[in-house]
Amino acid sequence: MQKRRSTKAKPVLRGSDRQPNQYVLSQSVDEFLTPTSDIPIQTVVQRPTTDGRRVRSEVISLDPPSPVKRARQQENVIEDHPTLTEDPLDFEPEGVNGELYNMELGGFFAIPATSASTRKKRDPFKPSDMALHEFRALRDEYLREFLRLDGCGDASTEICAGCDAAEPSFRCKDCFGELLYCRACCVDMHKRNPLHRIERWDGRYFSPTSLKSLGLCIQFGHEDCSRSRSAHESFTVLDLNGLHEVAVRFCACERELEMGLARVQLIRRRWFPATSENPRTAFTFRLLDFFHTQTLQGKTTMYDFYTSLEKLTDATGGALSKRYSEFLRSTREYRHILMLKRGGRGHALSGVYGTGPGDLAIRCPACPRPGINLPEDWENAPPETRFLYIIFLALDACFRLKRRLVSSELRDPGLGTGWAYFVEMEPYRQYLLTVTDQVEMSTCSGLAALDYANTKYSRGYSSTGPTGVGDLQKGERYANMDWIFASFLRWIHQRLRKVVSYDIVCQWYKQLKQRLADLPPLVRLHIILLFFAFVIPKMHIHSHILACQLWFSLNLLPGAGQTDGEGIERPWANVGGVASSTREMGPGSRRDCLDDHWAFWNWCKLIGLAALLRKRLDNAKRESAAQTEAFEAFTLEQEERVQGWEEKVAAYEADPQNAPNPYQITHPGMTEAQARLKLAEEEEEAVRKGVPALHDVSPSAFIFEGLELEDEQRRVRVQVELKKAGTTAQKIDLLALRRKLSRGITRFRKLQATYTPGALQALARREAPPDELAENIPLMLPSALSAVERAAGCVASVEHVESLARDAQCSEALQRLRNQLHVKSRLFTYKANHARHQGANTRSQTLVARNESKIRLHSEKYQAAWRALGLLANGDSSRVGWPKLKREDVRVMEDPEELTKRQALRKKQDARRKEKLDRIRAEEGFLIEEEDEEGFEGDGEDEEMVVNPAENMRQVSWIWTMARSHGTDAELEDALRIEWTKARARSKRWAEEVLLLEEEYRRLLVSFEYEAKRWEQRAKDIPVGEVEEAFGEGAIAYALKQAAMYRTLAQRAVVTMTEVHQGRGRRRTQRPVATISSSIGGDEGNGGGDEGDESGDGGSGSDGSDGGGAGNVPSDEEYFMGGGEDDG
Repeated sequence: MQKRRSTKAKPVLRGSDRQPNQYVLSQSVDEFLTPTSDIPIQTVVQRPTTDGRRVRSEVISLDPPSPVKRARQQENVIEDHPTLTEDPLDFEPEGVNGELYNMELGGFFAIPATSASTRKKRDPFKPSDMALHEFRALRDEYLREFLRLDGCGDASTEICAGCDAAEPSFRCKDCFGELLYCRACCVDMHKRNPLHRIERWDGRYFSPTSLKSLGLCIQFGHEDCSRSRSAHESFTVLDLNGLHEVAVRFCACERELEMGLARVQLIRRRWFPATSENPRTAFTFRLLDFFHTQTLQGKTTMYDFYTSLEKLTDATGGALSKRYSEFLRSTREYRHILMLKRGGRGHALSGVYGTGPGDLAIRCPACPRPGINLPEDWENAPPETRFLYIIFLALDACFRLKRRLVSSELRDPGLGTGWAYFVEMEPYRQYLLTVTDQVEMSTCSGLAALDYANTKYSRGYSSTGPTGVGDLQKGERYANMDWIFASFLRWIHQRLRKVVSYDIVCQWYKQLKQRLADLPPLVRLHIILLFFAFVIPKMHIHSHILACQLWFSLNLLPGAGQTDGEGIERPWANVGGVASSTREMGPGSRRDCLDDHWAFWNWCKLIGLAALLRKRLDNAKRESAAQTEAFEAFTLEQEERVQGWEEKVAAYEADPQNAPNPYQITHPGMTEAQARLKLAEEEEEAVRKGVPALHDVSPSAFIFEGLELEDEQRRVRVQVELKKAGTTAQKIDLLALRRKLSRGITRFRKLQATYTPGALQALARREAPPDELAENIPLMLPSALSAVERAAGCVASVEHVESLARDAQCSEALQRLRNQLHVKSRLFTYKANHARHQGANTRSQTLVARNESKIRLHSEKYQAAWRALGLLANGDSSRVGWPKLKREDVRVMEDPEELTKRQALRKKQDARRKEKLDRIRAEEGFLIEEEDEEGFEGDGEDEEMVVNPAENMRQVSWIWTMARSHGTDAELEDALRIEWTKARARSKRWAEEVLLLEEEYRRLLVSFEYEAKRWEQRAKDIPVGEVEEAFGEGAIAYALKQAAMYRTLAQRAVVTMTEVHQGRGRRRTQRPVATISSSIGGDEGNGGGDEGDESGDGGSGSDGSDGGGAGNVPSDEEYFMGGGEDDG
């Protein structure tokens, strides 16, 4: 439908002239002006929306019909662009009286009050990158200037720019300017820049040369050395601009003792020697620093970086000195020295060899550390705030950081193994040699997929990943995990309460106390289980059986806040980038490399901790208010029951081992076996009363035989579907199953003649297909008959028997369906994370297919039972008592809070997507169909991987939350109690989260001040008169710089936590703060304990961070087992 756009003015309704529920007419001023002949003709294309209530109208400009006018139009820039409006059809929407009047939009337009924003709309014709758009027209100019640089340019080729005398023929590519110099001037001006790249002009073009060939010799030690010695003639230095062969001389005069050996003279000029004796190769500090940053942040490999230096030196493939092995060795030594320096070992009297386990690890400043950041009376805290002093620990394994059988401990020992994040390797290795094969049986069906990880998966590798941090030799054996767990527990205060998170903790924690007591003396521990709580991470717990979800849930643990237990998983994605490099390394170099990367991860976490705490605290306050309001409303509705429920929860939290679990169903539905037993007892009682039996087979046995045949039919149908492309042997199996099923149906027909003769009559009236298979033959149980047929053609008792049996089927099928969905979640998670190579993937896929068939069987069983109950109730579904199971309901458990977050994210994505579609409409001049918009991809920012557009909009399936709509009073009481206790737990956890985050912020500031004072003390401890003056000055300067850095971090944290957020893209303002120094300089929590008395842990409480916590235990962050926890 097309129409000419009218320029006639329309009346504007204002004030009392506007009728209720009437849109305000918005008009553009331009419409009142008489159009000139140069204005293009405009038409409107209209299309109704899918709901039929609105019309989408797009204004399209047409070229003038006259060629003269078209030519004139091309000379003028027309500013108006197509716009998209929405016109209502003939209906009166509600609530439009408050709509705003907007004169700049033509036609009818309804604007919500909340959308009146000052945000400037993007011009659809403006390039996204204006500078790049302008560059397109300047490419010829840029190209000419690039070519000009290959000549002499404005430089004189007759007079040297330095001495104004000699003929110039050399220029420097790294110096500012393109002037030409003679040989003498070029050498003289590069005495302080000996690694610049020089080019020589031969009259035709520039060719590369070197300062060494020009006669430059670099003197180390001191310049006026009277007796120096030459280094190796092919001395090579690697810098950011490539490889350089230089002439070097070292001091060998009477001041040699003062200047030091060759390696010392090189280091004092910031050149790192590749060897300690007679070095032939050196690397500049700036090169090593640059590579260090590149490999930590970008995971650049040493080989790629070194090859890029070779290409930068000579991209034509010319012969260069090979210094790759020297580069490998030097980078390893350099980062180890940096770790020692930052760990304060240069200020310690005991030096490097006095370094103890964990001394070089970066520790989490937000974790509780008695004597450092906790109040002096923290042990006497009242019960309601005692959770503030819980330390959260995590255990996990990563099977991607594997190492091949390369080198050995003797040939490649670590430079500092055990000083940072790895356990002490030699005691650990000796202990593992004494451990025989352990039988680690699992009673949790959700862990069945772990079996093959302990066998073939680890074949061919000396270790399959680090754990907290220690290597695994064959899967997650308890022996490895016990040692690492005990190793970092040595550094945690004994009286701190500990929450231990591990994805298989339901099995691992059994007999843990005895296993720890049996460890070697180095790590032997006698733990008090009263100080421990064992939990399963929130993502992994959905793959466990329901009993595990009740016993090990963080959502139900008092004091857990919103800790999710998954924080230890996050570093694996970061460190996974170095897996291709560490796989080929020897054991020592691999551990040094991983220690370095984990230190970088911890440091990034440390400097971003304040922003993370602020973000989570703001969110926690909002969620806490919402959850508390919902819980209080629920409590008012059940006021008469609340006191009893509160007492049960309090008793369970005080003694969870002995008190009944209030979150657990105490009156579950009846199973099929229980229903059969109950009916058999009723029939036996009837026989004792003298009621004659109609047949040797009782009515209940008759019904249950029919139900078993129905189950068998379902199994055969599933097998047929799974084996459509099966082999001959599989076809024979199907034939055997069908023969067995046919014989069972024949026996059942004989029993139907006694109990349901009406079914035989119905079968006689049915026209059966000649090729009907056994699995498709209707059994005609009483529920398949009409009410009239059941009344006239069935024994009275069989209808009651089937109803009871079908109800039991619903209960049992739903329970088994949940279990299989748990297994499905675990299988897919494990397959995605750990299944590698074709064999492992094939085995995993086989397990998945087998589990899918079970899910299909249980879901069909429930659906058949539900339909039968509905038929027995004469079509009244309200009398069934069970919800209807749809295909979309059969899905794994999901966290309601995560679904809510994804819904909010989805709304943002939809808004961005619509804005982008509108822009494309205006730019390209075409309409996008409504159905096409569903598959249109957004900008990609903040998007999640979604299977289909509606995936993020759904809620948790009812199969995980349902209680029967009718039943006994005890069952209804159970459902209400469980819902109330879970609502209470949600409210409590969010309230705890707010307090935990505030406490962690306080500990963060106190820890920064503690570190600052610690470095200041190190500066004071330098014996100034007893050490070399230059060394003492440098050591004091570094210590004071570190102290200033920690105080700066504290000041930034205060600003971050106190600034007022104005919204995205706006400048933030800071709340008034009395004094920053008073909040970080107090004595509370600093303590006066010795450094050796520190007791830290490995991670932040509820915070922990997005990427894994920085651990306060000697091994870190602790990654594997000592990993810090967070709320995710």
